[in-house]
Amino acid sequence: MKEKDNIEFPDQKIVDVNMEEEVKRSFIEYAMSVIISRALPDARDGLKPVHRRILYSMFEEGLTYDKAFRKSATTVGYVIGHYHPHGDAAVYDAMVRLAQDFSLRYPLVDGHGNFGNIDGDGAAAYRYTEARMTRIANHMLSDIRKDTVPFTPNFDNQTKEPEVLPSRFPNLLANGSMGIAVGMATNIPPHNLCEVIDGTIALIDNPEIDIPGLMEYIKGPDFPTAAAIYGTMGIREAYMTGKGRLSVRAKAEVDEEKHRIIITEIPYGVNKANLDKAIGDCYKEKKVDGITAMRDESSDRVGIRIVIEHRKDVNGQILLNQLYKYTQLQDTFAVNMLALVNGEPKVLNLKQILQIYLEHQQSVILNRTRFDRAKALHDAHLNEGFKVAIDNIDEVIRLIRASASVAEAKEALMARFTANDVDNLIGEGGSEGLSEIQAQAIVEMPLGRLAGLERKKIEDTLAGLMDAIRGYEELLHSMDKVNEVIKQDLLELKARYGDERRTEIVPVEDEIMLEDLIEKHTCVVTFTRDGYIKRQPETSYNAQKRGGKGVIGMKTKEEDDVVDVIAMHSHSDLMLFTNLGKVHVMKAYTIPEVGKSAKGSNIANLVELQNGESITAMLSVQSYDDGSYLTMVTGKGIIKRTELSEFSYQRRGGKIALTLDEDDYLAFVLRTDGNQHLLLATKGGNAIRFDENQVRVMGRTARGVIGIELEEGDSVTGATVVDNEKTLLTISEKGYGKRTEFGEFRVAHRGGKGVIVQGISERTGRLCGIATVKEEDDLMMITASGTIIRTPVAGINVYSRSAAGVIVMRIGDGDRVVNISTVSVQDEAEEEQE
Repeated sequence: MKEKDNIEFPDQKIVDVNMEEEVKRSFIEYAMSVIISRALPDARDGLKPVHRRILYSMFEEGLTYDKAFRKSATTVGYVIGHYHPHGDAAVYDAMVRLAQDFSLRYPLVDGHGNFGNIDGDGAAAYRYTEARMTRIANHMLSDIRKDTVPFTPNFDNQTKEPEVLPSRFPNLLANGSMGIAVGMATNIPPHNLCEVIDGTIALIDNPEIDIPGLMEYIKGPDFPTAAAIYGTMGIREAYMTGKGRLSVRAKAEVDEEKHRIIITEIPYGVNKANLDKAIGDCYKEKKVDGITAMRDESSDRVGIRIVIEHRKDVNGQILLNQLYKYTQLQDTFAVNMLALVNGEPKVLNLKQILQIYLEHQQSVILNRTRFDRAKALHDAHLNEGFKVAIDNIDEVIRLIRASASVAEAKEALMARFTANDVDNLIGEGGSEGLSEIQAQAIVEMPLGRLAGLERKKIEDTLAGLMDAIRGYEELLHSMDKVNEVIKQDLLELKARYGDERRTEIVPVEDEIMLEDLIEKHTCVVTFTRDGYIKRQPETSYNAQKRGGKGVIGMKTKEEDDVVDVIAMHSHSDLMLFTNLGKVHVMKAYTIPEVGKSAKGSNIANLVELQNGESITAMLSVQSYDDGSYLTMVTGKGIIKRTELSEFSYQRRGGKIALTLDEDDYLAFVLRTDGNQHLLLATKGGNAIRFDENQVRVMGRTARGVIGIELEEGDSVTGATVVDNEKTLLTISEKGYGKRTEFGEFRVAHRGGKGVIVQGISERTGRLCGIATVKEEDDLMMITASGTIIRTPVAGINVYSRSAAGVIVMRIGDGDRVVNISTVSVQDEAEEEQE
């Protein structure tokens, strides 16, 4: 062995690394670098880093719309040298796209020279072309010098670049974006600026507007190459979920007299030269028959014009439909609205994109106002000093002349003019007289100008500055005023740059919506204490005679109990109320349908719940605008009434239904019409009846009032609407039940202790639930072990208030009834006829 092989390195450390983990970590870091710094746009300004750097570089170089064109090489070199350490081709290609009117709905770069065409021909080299910003691009950088957006150091730490542009119009939607990252891609279509601005203003006016409401303003994508979108299902799906597929068709006219088809608009993103070739290949390969000639007569003067001539015996419309099928005359645009939110890639729906943009604009306005306020305070402070100088002009000039230097003159002025001489109403200086800033401004002023100062002019300037400062203060303390500023800016942009929609949206008569694919039927939704929910057809449960044992309705996991069951229409909204006083809404058919013994899906996979939040009440709703109310009752006996229409707009994370006391929870929710009596019952077997108008209508976030006074350890176990033509059904935990006439309950004032509603004992168990029923209804009962029984209400006898009732369901040892629901047989029959 050679001597050098025995050399030891005492400071050397060998670390064992798992190759698989190292590759995984390195790939993730690389992927996130590509995603964040290259491929995906920011949701706030709709720009990728390279586009943002191009616009900012042009702004710094003064290449605005009102200045002369400059060689594209100038901008490319500036971007590479200062902000984007990549190849010149990457920067120039990005700049070319910003200038193409067939790529962007509202181009941000004004190109002079050959910037490519829709046939796929590339742009001329950057040494031949010239460019500057377009007029609308200026609004992407409005007030950027006023600290409106955060800046970050550039790649060599020599200067700074903006993390995001102010973007005074919603560029992400207006111009869209395309990009392929590592493992993900974005494809956001362009939109009409007028529609997007109208939608943004609608969101400002009504923050709770839903996506269908926004679609009243934003009809759908608006491509720069026009064409037509066939069907609205893809648009709706894209706006609701962030992903969808649009069918885009070329605009074509069939000229029957001259036996030809004239195409004047083609789908967005389609290469016209490739389209011409594809049409020719269809004829050569005999996919279509009858074409005699094809000419591309497109030019800058006439726009797109492709003429296809055919034989006289060929039906032009049939030929066109064949071309739609075999070529990109009809193309699919796959929407994937993926953008960066706080540095993380997220798929966004329409409302989320507008909300993020609106929050960005609010931040821009507030930052701009703080900057303007600080400058106004500084200017006012200087003018206070000038006012002192003009009042003592002879002495000021004497002191300056007698000083050997500027610094000495400044000190002399500060020593001479004390607090007694200066008002100092505005900060930035001390309270001892002229501040250093004021004195410095005075000594730097030429003597001729100093002697020529006019007190009236200074006072007018001060008054104007003070008015401006008050306006800034008001704006900083009022988000409503901030929103008004945003609205005004957007309306001005709409008036200046807004244009007519280009892309036609053509309804398709036989288009199938998602709801149309779901069979209309009555379903049963069950929910467990641990949060598992499922849907089953109502026909899964056949009626049994009173005293039956029921069937297994849900196989629960160990120590899990079924706590709620509701029968509803498959197309109704299911309102899910939580113990924290919030409400979540979902369509019944979106709940997974599973077999009888399956436990279902966890509710956390369907709605967004906070830690400690659980579902305590469910309600079926088909219409929100019928003038009805939601009456909410808490476990501690608090009751509140709110108009149902206040819940018509849903939020993804739920919305507040009522405000709760610290130790209380939302337990029951009823739907009332404003002229009904309510009956609340407790586990201890008491109930109180009162007019619902004793509970005044309150807003969503109100607390409510006392509904029933509870004994120690008691809680509300049921709430129902009184109907004198029906009866009150009560069921105990051990399966005992009865019906009672509502006439046995006198109308009392809310807040009382109530009267006995069912005789409660160890044999019957505590009261489990109540319901208002008619003779034709069926009762569904569910136990903690998951057993469900359906039995006709007619088989349950009517007894007095204090009676214990009869056995309605035989309960196994250790089991208990946890909830009840009723099914209307008449409603089922009507649905079957539909």
